[in-house]
Amino acid sequence: MRYVSLTAFLFTFWLALSGHCTPVLVTAGAASAAVCVLDAVRMRVADGEGHPIELFWGAITYCPWLIWEIAKSAWSVTKIILHPSLPISPTMTIVRASQKTAAGVATYANSITLTPGTITVGVNGRDLTVHALVREGALDLQGGGMDRRVSRFEGTA
Repeated sequence: MRYVSLTAFLFTFWLALSGHCTPVLVTAGAASAAVCVLDAVRMRVADGEGHPIELFWGAITYCPWLIWEIAKSAWSVTKIILHPSLPISPTMTIVRASQKTAAGVATYANSITLTPGTITVGVNGRDLTVHALVREGALDLQGGGMDRRVSRFEGTA
């Protein structure tokens, strides 16, 4: 099932980039996607980490939530930057990831970095070193809301 899903994803991506739907090009795109998947199988890189289809349903709720968090943080950072006194309080903190897989920890670290005002600067096992523009951002992370949401996305919560 993973290989069929990967082939369909690659073909859909190819079709979106191509923009042409003539029979010859569609056939060439489908064949290219299938050959790429066969090569990935031969190289042993078409595994659960490379194409995690089990995360698909979790992504349906996680991605909109993350986009909303990014928008809220971007608004907060914008207000800080435009404030005449520039009220920043740079803070370094360490948060513990509760995810069970390396992909889950990476998702958590990347979600922190994607959110304006925070950046993951180091990973040591499950401990993430995070720089926050303001102390409230660090406290929010230490509250564990994003960690729980990533764990739910990963399917371990």
